[in-house]
Amino acid sequence: MVFSGFAFIIYFLPVFLFFYFFVPAFCENAVIFIGSLIFYYYGVKDNPEYLLLMLLSIAVNYAAARMLARAEKEGSRKLWLGIGLTYNFGCLFIFKYLDFILENLNLLGRKLGNETEFALTSLVLPIGISFYTFQISSYLIDVYRKEVKAEPSFLKLGTYLCMFPQLIAGPIVTYSQVHLQLGSRTTSWKNVEEGMREFTIGLASKVLLANRVGGLWTQVRSIGFESISTPLAWLGIIAYSFQIYFDFYGYSLMAKGLGRIMGFTFPDNFRQPYLAKTMTDFWRRWHITLGSWFREYVYIPLGGNKKRTYFNLLIVWLLTGLWHGASWNFLIWGLVCFALIALEKAGLGKVLNRCPVLGHGYMIFIIPLFWLIFAVTDLGQLGLYFTRLFPFLGDTSEAVFAGDYLKYLQKFALPLVGSFLFCIPSFEKLYQKKKNSFIMTFSLVILFWLCMYSMYKGLDDPFLYYQF
Repeated sequence: MVFSGFAFIIYFLPVFLFFYFFVPAFCENAVIFIGSLIFYYYGVKDNPEYLLLMLLSIAVNYAAARMLARAEKEGSRKLWLGIGLTYNFGCLFIFKYLDFILENLNLLGRKLGNETEFALTSLVLPIGISFYTFQISSYLIDVYRKEVKAEPSFLKLGTYLCMFPQLIAGPIVTYSQVHLQLGSRTTSWKNVEEGMREFTIGLASKVLLANRVGGLWTQVRSIGFESISTPLAWLGIIAYSFQIYFDFYGYSLMAKGLGRIMGFTFPDNFRQPYLAKTMTDFWRRWHITLGSWFREYVYIPLGGNKKRTYFNLLIVWLLTGLWHGASWNFLIWGLVCFALIALEKAGLGKVLNRCPVLGHGYMIFIIPLFWLIFAVTDLGQLGLYFTRLFPFLGDTSEAVFAGDYLKYLQKFALPLVGSFLFCIPSFEKLYQKKKNSFIMTFSLVILFWLCMYSMYKGLDDPFLYYQF
């Protein structure tokens, strides 16, 4: 079930909100918990045991946190923290990374002449496991640090972890950010109205921009990288850059809007990242909650800026790459991000920040290239695509249609232009200025029904970050 689908908007959400608003306040968490389990089950119905896996995650961390809080000796506290984190990241490792390691061990063995191979598990990745693992682990670490108290209510902890707006693809919300709201929150018509506005804008970002402009990237992949011209190669990766932004931004905004409707305040996950002048600035604006998690729970504990700064950065970016997927391209992507941020920390960043034109030009060039590394998992195909972007890098003797880009530029001109316009701050400033006016409300109503029509025509693709 996706937010941009009829099953969610027409069936699940109205029924959920009916029960949520008409039960006594002390039952609201139970409605969220049960509704979220139903929502998650719909997504994993082909592997229903994954619902039990998530419930077990709640139970293990609930027990570990309670035992940790009761323990007086530091050794016992570390033991319970270790048990909880071993379970959390052990599950993530088995489902997400075990086959990747086994495949590479088998490959290494074949090169060394070893005929014995490890059998692959071929496990299907549980939806949202990367997100809910990070959330529940942050809770356990914060209890260990005595920054929050161990939650005595299993229902409240389950509501925190399973809350359907941010369960599948974030934002990654720490327990400290919402624990007060889990106990008491205010639902009002103002919150409902504001939440509906945010949800509509997020829905339009996904359906009318991400899905439409993503069609160009789909076409490029269908043609085959060996058959595209250099202009079409650049158009394709620019389209993907817009797609991944509006896809994930749209999901995050819908999640935030749904949370607001229920009386929760979720943190922002994006802040106009394509306006950044440096890669460092970009990662302060993109997937903000993931960056905050790594900073709080990895970078600072390793020493942060106080010692071994570059080593700490390397670890963080290798882990960030691996978090996104068990594939060599994600490791390379993380290394590229590290290299650029390290160069900026060494002095390049000062130059780029002092000259905004240079900084923006640098990022306009860099952003599509590092998203290309992210998008193409096959390293051979990735290398081929780079030779299309930069013909001097390799043999480009394969036949291509020199004017192919004109056909696709004409076909996708509207979503490309629309995506560009909505990346700049002018529209957001206009919305904030006029959001309570009749014309803006009317425009949002029109946007909503345009989205519904597009979904009716089949433009309800899953969110890209569901696969992580």
